Amino acid sequence: MSTALVIEDSLTEREIITHYLKSAGVTVLTVNSGEEALEKLAKLSPDLIILDVVLPGRSGFEICRVLKAESNTKKIPVIMCSTKDSEMDKFWGMKQGADAYLPKPIDQELLVRTVKNLLRS
Repeated sequence: MSTALVIEDSLTEREIITHYLKSAGVTVLTVNSGEEALEKLAKLSPDLIILDVVLPGRSGFEICRVLKAESNTKKIPVIMCSTKDSEMDKFWGMKQGADAYLPKPIDQELLVRTVKNLLRS
């Protein structure tokens, strides 16, 4: 079974994403901030990361850059999710190393399809 780390500061969004992932058979770990995620990632290696853009402290864009620069996390696929869904936001997210960029509110079918595609590759 695959494991996903969800980095999301909104309890409601975190619960929705967790529900969608669990219904697709994915084990879910959650954190509220980028800093908390970096601490957790020093001890574990999930198969996938779902990352909000707007977070307390450092933005999801910054966290994605850090993840893709570190040898122990650079190969983990990152899906950025945000209400910031202009073409420029998507472009910037992909430029930071994101493997996918999904708009909020999250579409369950799109999220599950994206997760499965990234876990296969």
